[in-house]
Amino acid sequence: MKYLAGQSNYDKYPHIEVAGFEQNAVRGWEAIVNSIKPRIKGQDKHILVIDTYHGVNHNELLDQFIAPLKPSLVVSTDDAKFSEEHIFAMLERNITDDRVFGVIAPHKLDEFFDDQKLQQLRNIVAQATNGLIVIIGHGARLIANGDTFVYADMARWEIQQRFRRGELGNWGAENYSEDVLRKYKRSFFIEWRVFDRYKAKLLSKIDFLLDTNIAFDPKLVTGEAFNAGLRQATTQPFRLVPFFDPGVWGGQWMKEVCDLDQDKANYAWCFDCVPEENSLLLKYGDVIVEVPSQDLVLTQPQALLGDKVHARFGAEFPIRFDFLDTMEGQHLSLQVHPLTEYIQNEFGMHYTQDESYYMLDVGSNASVYLGTKSGIDPDEMMDDLYAAQRGEKSFDDERFINQFPANKHDHFLIPAGTIHCSGSDSMVLEISATPYIFTFKLWDWDRLGLDGQPRPVHLDHGKEVIQWERDTQWCEKHLVNAITPIAEGNGWREEKTGLHEREFIETRRHWFSKPVTHKTEGTVNVLNLVEGKEAIILSPDNKFAPFVVHYAETFVIPAHVDAYVIQPYGESEGKEIATIKAFVRG
Repeated sequence: MKYLAGQSNYDKYPHIEVAGFEQNAVRGWEAIVNSIKPRIKGQDKHILVIDTYHGVNHNELLDQFIAPLKPSLVVSTDDAKFSEEHIFAMLERNITDDRVFGVIAPHKLDEFFDDQKLQQLRNIVAQATNGLIVIIGHGARLIANGDTFVYADMARWEIQQRFRRGELGNWGAENYSEDVLRKYKRSFFIEWRVFDRYKAKLLSKIDFLLDTNIAFDPKLVTGEAFNAGLRQATTQPFRLVPFFDPGVWGGQWMKEVCDLDQDKANYAWCFDCVPEENSLLLKYGDVIVEVPSQDLVLTQPQALLGDKVHARFGAEFPIRFDFLDTMEGQHLSLQVHPLTEYIQNEFGMHYTQDESYYMLDVGSNASVYLGTKSGIDPDEMMDDLYAAQRGEKSFDDERFINQFPANKHDHFLIPAGTIHCSGSDSMVLEISATPYIFTFKLWDWDRLGLDGQPRPVHLDHGKEVIQWERDTQWCEKHLVNAITPIAEGNGWREEKTGLHEREFIETRRHWFSKPVTHKTEGTVNVLNLVEGKEAIILSPDNKFAPFVVHYAETFVIPAHVDAYVIQPYGESEGKEIATIKAFVRG
């Protein structure tokens, strides 16, 4: 099937060109070593601190970075870390026995170390009288501030790839071969929270940021240039680096539209704007440095999010855009998301996963499963789901669940507690709140996952949050294409497409053939070009350089930008195109 009229122009590796720091980054271990040597030369004693995020390969750092510097002493924080048994006992309650869900843990990094052993390492460093002393490891700065401070970072997507390849276990655990879902769960609920809390206080103080995402292809950028790049990001439109993943239900649309590997069986997911998971590329001269986009959220939350959003959510990016591709594929799992009080009480999250499905494209029989059919008996439906979970029968979805036909540009609203899933032959732009892991699967169409195991089903959680009053009539009235005209002018019109009043995200669609002026109104905006080949974003007062976006690309307008203009560009000039915009309601 052909989904594009021409060639794909989707940019899989968008970057920000950081102005004024073109010479402040180098690539490769030899260049990195040569960048550090002048700081050491001629000093009787120099302390080099290399603090690391979870997943960074310490052996590579020791062999390629530290050994060529010929240190007189190397101290590793691993020598002060508690045993695996001690750490597991400390975390066990929050890890839980569940394959998918844990509880957000409040731990701090120093809790993973023996205080006496940390002090011993501090004494060893203090007593060393000459030469280069290197402190390396997670929490290295707990031992000394150092004369040169390098932070070695890694993106979450790369950590997940290392999990899958069996190269990496959880921090403080030798569980390399454990189920990937369990390793991800422990990272999501515990260690990434711990490491982010820790590094958030340090990133403004670093001398260098070390990008370790590609093995044996590191990049080093000065702390000044790194932080300047993050500040620049808050003054202009930008995109995150999308990543794509196959799935048991995956489709074929993204292969063509996003120019992906045609030899892969399918692609199911794309995280196109999920700052907790995506990366940000910062370009310095000829060197592109990949950093977790979470670094931007942690260090520049007010300029990025705006005061009102920051006050409400803290240093968290509350809006998520992602793709769900079932074109020529299969149905998603039938699912429901927790209510706010349930996610707070059970998992320690302070807001829940309200969401919506915007139909970027559809096949001939596309549909969305949404809400329960009017007049059904909840007990009978749950009995049927439990029987399906036990393998006694297939769930009778036609008896219990609404199935609404879906057309291109339809928008289905899905407040938490509403049963839902996308059917096959659909290309969904999912616009939602960010706690994306909290999906209670109710039924998965008798399938196994790509790993050959039954995909996790959470009926006991699901039955606690299903809102049974969201029946056929209620969904038709409140959740299916609740589109309201807002305003129009010469060559443009604006529509409110949601979300439901229980959801904190507002979405607006603009159809336009001429320039449209937007204002952030002091809050971060997230947009996607849902119709048209390409568009250009301009600053009415030349505060940022023109920024071109292409079909299906998601882009961020920081709160700090204030005003911006979007207009058709290139092949789209003179044609009507469309964006959908999401922001947090005031």
